[in-house]
Amino acid sequence: MARPIQSTIQDAPLTLTEILMRGRALYAGSQVVTFEGHSSRRASFADIADRAARLAAGLRSLGIRAGDRVGTLCWNHQEHLEAYFAVPCMGAVLHTLNLRLSPSQLAFIVNHGGDRVVIVDSGLAPLMAAIRPQLTKVERVIVVGGGDTSGLGDVIDYNALLAGSNPLRDWPALDERQAAAMCYTTGTTGEPRGVVYSHRSIWMHSFSVAGAFGLNEDDGIGLMVPMFHVNGWGQPYAALMCGADLLLPERFLQPQPLLSFVLQERPTIVVGVPTIFQGLLVAAEAEGADLGFIRLGVAGGSAVPTSLMQAFERWFPLIQAWGMTETSPLGTVAFPPRGVTPEDPRYWHYRSKTGRPVPGVELRIVGPDGAPLPWDGRAVGEIEVRGPWITGSYFGGTGAERFHDGWLRTGDVATVDERGYVQITDRTKDIIKSGGEWISSVELENQLMAHPAVLDAAVIGIPDERWQERPLAVLAFKPGQSAEPDELREFLRGKVPSFWLPESWAVVVAIPKTSVGKQDKKVIRQLQADGRLELRRLVRVLGG
Repeated sequence: MARPIQSTIQDAPLTLTEILMRGRALYAGSQVVTFEGHSSRRASFADIADRAARLAAGLRSLGIRAGDRVGTLCWNHQEHLEAYFAVPCMGAVLHTLNLRLSPSQLAFIVNHGGDRVVIVDSGLAPLMAAIRPQLTKVERVIVVGGGDTSGLGDVIDYNALLAGSNPLRDWPALDERQAAAMCYTTGTTGEPRGVVYSHRSIWMHSFSVAGAFGLNEDDGIGLMVPMFHVNGWGQPYAALMCGADLLLPERFLQPQPLLSFVLQERPTIVVGVPTIFQGLLVAAEAEGADLGFIRLGVAGGSAVPTSLMQAFERWFPLIQAWGMTETSPLGTVAFPPRGVTPEDPRYWHYRSKTGRPVPGVELRIVGPDGAPLPWDGRAVGEIEVRGPWITGSYFGGTGAERFHDGWLRTGDVATVDERGYVQITDRTKDIIKSGGEWISSVELENQLMAHPAVLDAAVIGIPDERWQERPLAVLAFKPGQSAEPDELREFLRGKVPSFWLPESWAVVVAIPKTSVGKQDKKVIRQLQADGRLELRRLVRVLGG
């Protein structure tokens, strides 16, 4: 047998240090902007690189070494970005902490992750103080900004630490496969689980993010997703990789201040969950604002209503993307195929789908027996994925049932058509089975949110003596608007199969959400089980 020929290509490690040095050398003048409610403060990429080197030196002086975990309990701002690079580039592991978790869950992930130092915003000091006695491994707390830090014990001022540290000049040589960062799932069905990302996985994911959205030096990225969630969807690393300005709204994610941020900083790309975009839309329409300077919006985290995408189309395309903590998170993007323009009747058919896998992500759907199903647009199965930025296990070895023959079981149920477009129909735990047939809660929610009076909707299954389960539609209406159940059923008629039409309805002020903006159906089910939802029921007519 002939000996395989070897490549002549150099084997250069893919590390975050390379991204940081590239940003400093090639895009020194690109900016990181932190919005502070009315005005903004700015720092160049060169400034960020220098301050990251000072932070790394300061952490070393506190005894942080390779492999140690450093937590961040921070909003989106310059200092958080500095930690994004300082911690992994010195060989330690960045652990971004979800500040919207319950105190018990937050304490759990800090302890489980083994954080030795936590960097905390002063405004979040009370949250940290409430769990500080439970944190068994945290030795030091570094505080960003001034304010009351009582309950935290002896703290270190962030800027004082940097001012007293000479920049680290000789970044250590790193193995691209060593841990760089970690993030925990939101734990809606049990304790949160940790996903540990390598330098290589973040590098490749960031490269894919930059390519998928065409990021370049002329762009400004409005990062409206929290940096504590899945590495800010890779945007902070991609920005330094390609020289795009990074525009950070700090904690100001409410509709009106967010609109002020967008109008003031004029990003070319905005990234957020559907709830954030819904609030931005309401604020922009109320003010008559023109958002035409934005070239692209990217929404993910939960299904994006077609009606929301259509509302933004007057200014820019709002593209749907799909992913999860376990996928770093980018998995699919719903750009329409070549030749399908907005004038084409198929345009919204493709735009409303979950998208096609990005390069680097391999995807399949499988049936209950684990066998792969065809890509024919009809077969329904659970999505499984694998690839160079897809986790192969959880930190500590938990959750082995989530992996199947080298593939990650996502828990999302979908169809895939012949062109590779995925359409998620539900989560495995949210599927409604009525009379032997499946009802897609996602599609029902999407159609309900197209009604002009509906602000938000969630659909769950409730027990039914005859049909096993029937859908319960829970609605939040726009201010000053409402609609009757029979009107809503009529609105749905013809858009979904007739047996999908709900007989049970409930109205709430706001749909409960998880810490990352997804519908919290666990809470909705508990409200319904406890009798705390006031249900209105209509008589179901067979066949309609």
